[in-house]
Amino acid sequence: MRSCLLILGGMFFAAMPAMAQVPADLPSSVQGQLPSLIETYKHLHQNPELSHHEEKTSAYLGGELRKLGYTVTEHVGKYEDGTQAFGIVAVLENGAGPRLLIRSDMDALPVEEKTGLEYASTVKTTNAQGQNVSVMHACGHDIHITVLLGTAREMAARKSKWHGTLMLVGQPSEETIDGAKAMLTDHVYERFGKPDLVLAEHVTNNFAAGTIAVKSGTLMAGATSVNVTIRGVGSHGSAPQTGKDPIVLAAEFILAAQTIVSRQIDPQTPAVVTVGTIHGGTKNNIIPEEVTMGLSLRSFSDEIRAKMVSELDREAKGLAEGYGIPADRMPTVKVFENTPATINDPGLNAKIRASGEAALGKENVRDALPLMGSEDVGQFSLEGKIPAVMFWVGGADAQKLEESHRTGVSLPNNHSPLFAPVYEPTIRTGVTAVTAMALDILK
Repeated sequence: MRSCLLILGGMFFAAMPAMAQVPADLPSSVQGQLPSLIETYKHLHQNPELSHHEEKTSAYLGGELRKLGYTVTEHVGKYEDGTQAFGIVAVLENGAGPRLLIRSDMDALPVEEKTGLEYASTVKTTNAQGQNVSVMHACGHDIHITVLLGTAREMAARKSKWHGTLMLVGQPSEETIDGAKAMLTDHVYERFGKPDLVLAEHVTNNFAAGTIAVKSGTLMAGATSVNVTIRGVGSHGSAPQTGKDPIVLAAEFILAAQTIVSRQIDPQTPAVVTVGTIHGGTKNNIIPEEVTMGLSLRSFSDEIRAKMVSELDREAKGLAEGYGIPADRMPTVKVFENTPATINDPGLNAKIRASGEAALGKENVRDALPLMGSEDVGQFSLEGKIPAVMFWVGGADAQKLEESHRTGVSLPNNHSPLFAPVYEPTIRTGVTAVTAMALDILK
């Protein structure tokens, strides 16, 4: 038997991973919930809402949690432009003990679903840029909400088995990585209490349904969104010598930007620079005044992130000077979104791993690898001051995943229009695992 001591917000909990206990009736209880949970999942999947617009989703989640006896507060969160967010905080107090925050994200993506499923989303809306877009839960947030509700029911029914405070968070705008920040800006901890621990799960087709995957330390990269504006001097397309073409300059910049990672970052240090959008010009025979680009940067450290931003600025201005752009028309490089890497607390990770193994069997708890994808759940840890863990819930058909490994052809995964987790075992596993972890933490 081995034990590790976790120091959680000034409170001490003896964690004995080999001795985690799971109620004998938990599997049958979760199985009994499945019909209603599947109905919830399909309802959410068919009614996705974009980031900053989760009004109906949050109202649905809040209503369901109220039925279970949680004290629910809606419209928690404030964005930088002053608009109110659709965050949800549901609290269930149950005597003295630690305060555990369990988080689910709620927003969907501007993706046209192509799964062909009978419950596929057909929702269309207008995005912030005025474009008509389709909307899909292509990242599994509908699974996450369903798992949160299933866990909420189990914990409300088992109050004699735990002590402390359960703080359930329905977070908006994860896909735009500003939802957690919006809730913290709105003083979520001052209003509802600062948690001692933070727990979250995320579905993925990298692992089979029925399994989970955990990792201590860095799980996901930090993300930084950057807007780059390349300016030129407009002219007629037939007389380029009379102007300064920002489209040609932007093309050179895109190629130069790729050398930042390949030639200016240590090859043993993961980093990504992606140009995701580029807009410029109105007509094929007009050299425009400017081109705008949207970039996404990924790294595991703030130092590498800062270096990439600095190098982007240097490359843009250096190219512009070499191209003869006037001094008052120099490019601008502006960071408008940023979220840190998701770093799992080692002690809490060991504890939830033991809970997962007790609930699902050791063979169904896998080791995860770090990914360059990003999340904003880490902001709830206040830069590591609060122990926090996110783990993966497998969503893939086991046979298809095995075939994928054999052939090297990846399954459709998060953000794909074909992303379709095998929902029944995925939901069952998620609710069982999160409930077991919460009970073990709050026992």
